[in-house]
Amino acid sequence: MSASEALRARHAALVDEILHHDFQYYILAEPEISDEQYDTLMRELVALEEQHPDLRSSDSPTQRVGGGITRDFPTVSHDTPMLSLANSYSEQDIRDFHRRVSESLGIAEVEYHAELKLDGVAISLRYADGVLERAATRGDGIQGDDITPNARTIRALPLRVRGKHHPALFEVRGEVVMYKEDFARLNEEREAAGDKLFANPRNSAAGTLKLQDSSVVSRRNLRSFVYAVGADVAGVETQSGALQWLRDCGFPVNPHHALCTDIDAVIAFWRHWEEHRDELPYEIDGVVVKVNSLRGQRELGSVAKSPRWAIAFKFASRQANTVLRDITFQVGRMGTVTPVAELEPVLLAGSTISRATLHNEDFIRDLDLRPGDVVTIEKGGDVIPKVTAADHSARKENSTPFAFTSVCPACLSALRRPEGLAAWFCENQRCPAQVRGRIEHFASRTAMDIEGLGEAVVDVLVRQGLVSTVADLYWLHEHRETLERVERFGKRSVQKLLEGIESSKSRSFERVLYALGIRFVGQGVAALLAGRFPSFDALGSATIEELEATDGVGPRIARSVRSFFEDAEALAVVRKLRDAGVTSHGTARTVRTHDFFSGKTFVITGTLIGYTRDEAKALIEGFGGKVTGSVSAKTSFVLAGEAAGSKLDKARALGIRVIDEDEFVSHITASETSADTA
Repeated sequence: MSASEALRARHAALVDEILHHDFQYYILAEPEISDEQYDTLMRELVALEEQHPDLRSSDSPTQRVGGGITRDFPTVSHDTPMLSLANSYSEQDIRDFHRRVSESLGIAEVEYHAELKLDGVAISLRYADGVLERAATRGDGIQGDDITPNARTIRALPLRVRGKHHPALFEVRGEVVMYKEDFARLNEEREAAGDKLFANPRNSAAGTLKLQDSSVVSRRNLRSFVYAVGADVAGVETQSGALQWLRDCGFPVNPHHALCTDIDAVIAFWRHWEEHRDELPYEIDGVVVKVNSLRGQRELGSVAKSPRWAIAFKFASRQANTVLRDITFQVGRMGTVTPVAELEPVLLAGSTISRATLHNEDFIRDLDLRPGDVVTIEKGGDVIPKVTAADHSARKENSTPFAFTSVCPACLSALRRPEGLAAWFCENQRCPAQVRGRIEHFASRTAMDIEGLGEAVVDVLVRQGLVSTVADLYWLHEHRETLERVERFGKRSVQKLLEGIESSKSRSFERVLYALGIRFVGQGVAALLAGRFPSFDALGSATIEELEATDGVGPRIARSVRSFFEDAEALAVVRKLRDAGVTSHGTARTVRTHDFFSGKTFVITGTLIGYTRDEAKALIEGFGGKVTGSVSAKTSFVLAGEAAGSKLDKARALGIRVIDEDEFVSHITASETSADTA
C-alpha cells in the first residue's frame, strides 16, 4: 500500500468510526467511548484534513463545526410540495376527520399513527447516494431557503446514511428544535451581552438556521427529529414502518409515537401528552394524526395545501394570570389607533408574554380593564396572546375607569371615531407612524417584496426625512452618499437595498395595487380589480357603479377605491410610481363561468382545510359566483368547513343547501376542466 493509499484508508476509517459513535450517542443514547476518546479521534481527523485538504469530503464529521460565512440563502424548489396540516382543537373535530377518512377509504376501521407535533422549524433534507446533498426550510411549501451549511452542524442528522438499502435519491422531512435548557442558556448569554431576547425556542431555532456564520449555529446546539421519507422504499408500506426504516438508516426519530387501532386510541394518546407535555425537554403544541397505511395515504391524496390523510390535533389554549401595568396605543398604516396591554412579563406556553392587543375601546369597556388589574391571558392555539378577563375582586379601591386617548400618540392630531365603527382613527396622512406602516406594508413579502427594507430600516429612512411616501423609495438612489453615512448602514447594505428597490419595479400590477394599501383592498380584491381594470388610468376613472359591478366588490370597497383616486396626495404617489417605472398596468381577465357557480350566491363558514377564505372566495368569483358574509333567503349555497358556527345553523333552518369542502373541490375541478376544454 502506497503512502497516499494509507492516508486515504486512515481517513476513511476515522470518518466511519466517528460517524458510528455519533449514531451511538445522538440516536441510540448508548455511547461506547468517553468524550475524551471521541475528542482524540476528532482531533486526528481535523489534523489529517488540514495537512491533506484533498481528503476532506462532504460527509466528513469535520463539516459539522461550521465556520464558513453564508452571504445568501438561495431559494430552492422542493422535490414535492411541503404541505401544511389542517388543525383541530376538539375530540369532535378528530372524530369528524375519522369519519371523512373512513368514508373515503370505504372501511369502518382505520389504523392511525400518532406522533408528537413538535414546535419547531420544518426542514427538507435531500440525500444523493446516501450523502446529505441539500437542506432547505419549508418556505411557502413550494420553495424554501437552502440552509445546507447550517443543517450540517446539527449532529443528530446523518451526513451519510447507514446501510446500503436506500434509494439513490430521496428526501426526508423533519423538524428542527431547540431544547428548553439550550434556549434558556442562549437568552442568558444574550441578556448579559445586552442583546434582544428570543421570544420562544421556536423563534430562536428559526433565527439560528438563518445565521450567516455556521460556526455560531454549531454552538447553538440545535436538535432535529425526522418523520417522513419522500420516496418509495422496498418493504415499507406504513408510516410506522417508514419511521423504523429512517431510524435504521441513522436518522433521529422521536421516540414518543404510537400505532393506534382506532380513533379512541388516538384521543387517549393526545390526552396523555396534553397532561405530560411539560415533562419533555422541548416544546410541543399537539399531536399529528396520520393514516398509517401509505397506500391509504396515496388513495386519500390532498386538497390544495393539506393532505386528507393527516391532521394536527392541537392542545387547548393555555392561560396565565399577570398584572396589567399600563394601556398604551399603536397607530397602524390606515390610522387605526389600537390599545395595547403592557403586562408584567409572564411565561406562557414556552414564551414570555409582556404585551397583548386590546383591540378597541369597546373591548376595554366590556372587560372593564384598568391599569393595575390582575388579568388572565391565553394563547389561542399557543400562538397569539390575548387578554380574556380581569379579576375585579383584586382591584384597588381608588381605581378609576380607563379613558381612551383623544389624540394620536404619534403626531398629537385629534382622533375621530366614525359612526358604526369600533375603532378610533388618526386622519393626519403625514403622521409618522402611518408613514412607516404604509412603507412597511408596501415592502412586505406579499406586496412588493423589497429585500433589505425591514422595520428598522424603514424607521431610519422616515426619521432621516429621506422618504415620506412609498414612491420616494424609488428616488433613494439620489441619496446614496447620505445613506452610507447613516449609522448601521454601509456601502454593501445600501447597495443591497437599492438593488431590492430596483427589482421590485417589475412586480405584477395586482401586487402594486395591493401594496398601495387602499383600505379594504386585500390581495384577493386587488386581483379582482386588476383583472377588471388593468391599469391605474382604468381604475382611477371607474365609477362607483362600475366598481360595484365587479364580482366580489361591494359598496364599501367601491367607495374606498373611489376615495383613494380622488385624493390629490394619493394620485401624486401613483404618478411618481409610474414615472419611476413601477408596473402600472396588467392584463384584463375574462371571467370564466360554470353552471354550478355562475350567478349563485355563496356564504363561507368555518375553517377550510385546503384554502384560505380569500382563496375560496376568489375561486367562486372566478367562475361567476358571488360571496357574501351573511346567510339569507337569497343565499344559494353555504360552504361549511371545520367548526362551522351559527351560519350553518341558520342555513339549515332556512333549508339552504350546505356543501362541504370535498364537494366544493369536485365542482372547482369540474369547472376548471370545462373551462380548459371550452
